[in-house]
Amino acid sequence: MRRRRWPVVVMVLGVLALLTWYVGYTQHVVTQLRVAAASQGRMYSRIYLALNDTSVAGQDPTTVLLELAGQVRESGLPLVLTDAHGGVSGAANLPFDEPLDGPRTKAYVQQLDRVNAPIIELGVGGVHYGDSPIITGLRVIPVLQAIAIGLLLALALYALVERGRAEREKVWAGMAREAAHQLGTPLSAMAGWIELLRDEIETPTAKRAVLAMEQDIQRLDRVSHRFERIGRPPRRDGVECTALVDRLAAYFAARAPTLARRVLITSEHPTAPLVAVGDGVLLEWVLEVLIKNAIDALAGRDGLVVVSAHPLPEGGVNIRVADDGPGVPRQLRKRIFDAGFSTKDRGWGIGLALARRIVEENHGGKLTLAETSRGAAFDVILPG
Repeated sequence: MRRRRWPVVVMVLGVLALLTWYVGYTQHVVTQLRVAAASQGRMYSRIYLALNDTSVAGQDPTTVLLELAGQVRESGLPLVLTDAHGGVSGAANLPFDEPLDGPRTKAYVQQLDRVNAPIIELGVGGVHYGDSPIITGLRVIPVLQAIAIGLLLALALYALVERGRAEREKVWAGMAREAAHQLGTPLSAMAGWIELLRDEIETPTAKRAVLAMEQDIQRLDRVSHRFERIGRPPRRDGVECTALVDRLAAYFAARAPTLARRVLITSEHPTAPLVAVGDGVLLEWVLEVLIKNAIDALAGRDGLVVVSAHPLPEGGVNIRVADDGPGVPRQLRKRIFDAGFSTKDRGWGIGLALARRIVEENHGGKLTLAETSRGAAFDVILPG
C-alpha cells in the first residue's frame, strides 16, 4: 500500500514555522525591551529634574504623577491612580474605553491589585499597576511553545509508527507478489491438463466438470493477479459495471447451495452500460467479499442475494449487494469494517476492512452499510 508521507512533511514544516516564529518573536522582545529601557530613562530623568528644580515643589503630587504617567503610557504598562479617598483620578493604558468613575474601572483596579501589590501613600493616594505587554508575552509564550513542541513530538511519534506500519505493509506486499508469482506455474500446468481432458472425455457430466474446473482455474488466475496489484499504484481504467455484476452473479449462482437449502443469486441493472473509473480486478475482489458474506449471512436457510448496479444522479455508479437474511445487529454496525472483527467462528475479520480500503483508497469511493427494512445491503459507490 502507499506510504503515508504527510506526517513527516507536516512535522518538518511545523519545526520550520516554530523556529521562524521563535526567532521573530525574540527580535520583537529585544526591540520592546529597548523601548522600555528608553522610557524608563526618560522617567528617571523627569524624577531627577523634579527633585532638583524647587519650582515644582508646590505642585500637587497627583499632578506630578500624571506627568509621569505620560512616560508610563509609552511603555504600555496598565496603570490607575487613586486619590486619598479611593476614587480614580487618572489612568493609562486601560484595555477598555470607559469613564474613570465607572464600575468597570473600579473592578479593574482590584484586578491590577491581584497582579501586583499597589503602592499606597497615606494622605495622597495610590498607584495600581499591572504587567507590561512584554511580561504578559513572556508568561504566555513559553506555555504556547511547550504546547507546540508537544504537538510536534506527538506528530513525530505518529510518523515513526506510520513508518513502521509502511515497512510492514511493504513486506506483506512483497510476499503477496511472490505468492502470485509462485501460483503462476502450477496454474499454467493445470490449464494444460484440462485441455487434454476436454479432448478425451465424452459424457455430459464429465464435460460439465471440466468446464467448472476451467472456470475455477480462471478464477485462481484472477486471484493471483489481485495479489500482484498489492503495493502498486492503482489503475484508472474504465470498468463496465453491468458486465462485472452479471459475471459475478452467474459465477456464484452456479456454486450456491441447492440441496439442503436453496440460495438464489441474481443480478439487476439497466440495459445501458455503466462505466466507473477504477481497477476491474480489485473491484471484482470487493464484490466477491460482499457476495460471500451475503451467502454466509443466510446461515443455512433459503434466501436471495441480489447484485445490482445503478447510475447515480451526481455521476458515478452504485453497486449494491443485498440479501434477505437476518441483517446486521445495530450494535455491531460500527464495528463490521474494523480489521480483525468477525461474527463468524472461523472468520479472519479482514474481508470487509480490505474491501473498504480498496474502494476508498484505490478508487476514491465509499463502501457503506445501507439502511434496509430486511436483511443487509452494502453499497459500493464509485466515481464516474
